[in-house]
Amino acid sequence: MTTSFDDAPIRTPVPPSRLPTVGTTIFTVMSALAQQVGAVNLGQGFPDFDPDPALPQAVTEAMRAGHHQYPPMAGVPALRQAIARKVTSLYGCAYDPDTEVTVTAGATQAILTALLAVVQPGDEVIVLEPCYDSYVPGVELAGGVAVRVPLGEGFRPDFARLAAALTPRTRAIVLNTPHNPSGTVWRTDDLQTLWALLRDTDVLLIGDEVYEHMVYDGQPHASLATHAGLAARSFIVSSFGKTYHVTGWKVGYCLAPAPLMAEFRKVHQFNVFTVNTPMQHGLAACMADPAPYLGLSAFYQAKRDRFRAGLQRTRLRLLPCEGTYFQCVRYGELAVPERRLEETAFCEWLTREVGVAAIPLSAFYGDGRSQGIVRLCFAKRDATLDEALRRLARL
Repeated sequence: MTTSFDDAPIRTPVPPSRLPTVGTTIFTVMSALAQQVGAVNLGQGFPDFDPDPALPQAVTEAMRAGHHQYPPMAGVPALRQAIARKVTSLYGCAYDPDTEVTVTAGATQAILTALLAVVQPGDEVIVLEPCYDSYVPGVELAGGVAVRVPLGEGFRPDFARLAAALTPRTRAIVLNTPHNPSGTVWRTDDLQTLWALLRDTDVLLIGDEVYEHMVYDGQPHASLATHAGLAARSFIVSSFGKTYHVTGWKVGYCLAPAPLMAEFRKVHQFNVFTVNTPMQHGLAACMADPAPYLGLSAFYQAKRDRFRAGLQRTRLRLLPCEGTYFQCVRYGELAVPERRLEETAFCEWLTREVGVAAIPLSAFYGDGRSQGIVRLCFAKRDATLDEALRRLARL
């Protein structure tokens, strides 16, 4: 035992955990296993291709222009103005770039900041399961109580269950469309039904819309910003990382009415303060041309269709994919004994023995339920997808 100068034993005090049930995320675990065994990683949601060269070039030019110091806390004005113009053009909702748009260190930080800004100890926050794994820890870190409401058949919103979950203690609902992991998207009618539930309440909304530009087959993205009543009570979050293929840059943004944004910024200034300066200038420059994000749905739909066509030649059974860059499949009809494994064990087997990494849908549920469904990411080069399909064809 090491001792201090006065011979007292040295020890590390360990306080009670703020997140006692949280361990390493399944995304980190499966990516590490994929790297260890040389598997094609279709688990964690990131592209394996580079962004448009114009974007890093714009960042380089910003650095050469001397943009190295702190930007304004809310974000570079040119970027906030570009975001506001985009949102007005696409969704018809006007946000003041000075008081209603904040640039964040990725979407996860934006969601946590919104929760910390409005959730008081004991408040209830509804999350719709299956859900991205950061939502519930964020609620708990804010001192709130997460109320898990299952999505309905086909991962569509179940408004009867949602209505039953509303109580006088409900502070907010976290919504995600296009939906990770299922790939479903909300419709305009869904927003109207939600408005009917909430119009006479003070319940807030936190809209995770990071896949807003990945909606397929001609469907529009039903942003909360398209509904005036819902927009007036919403924090809306999006991600440059998803839109511009730069997930490692960790730059996103949040939209909210000025009174809500004022509370958001109180937290933002102390949990991150501000975001990488030259990258903000680079993004602002590239947003002058809307073609890259306007063409993103067609770009990813082509990948989705290529991937689905290949998967149809396997024994995996496809679930619908209306948006995002994720495809869910059922594996119970495989001609291998492992078809009976629960989802996490199946994903480990698939990674080690078949050489393709996936994510179990059970990771998106609080109770870890196994339904024989796994999620695959098709935000990959065609060569990567084809190699994964070649390996999966052995199933």
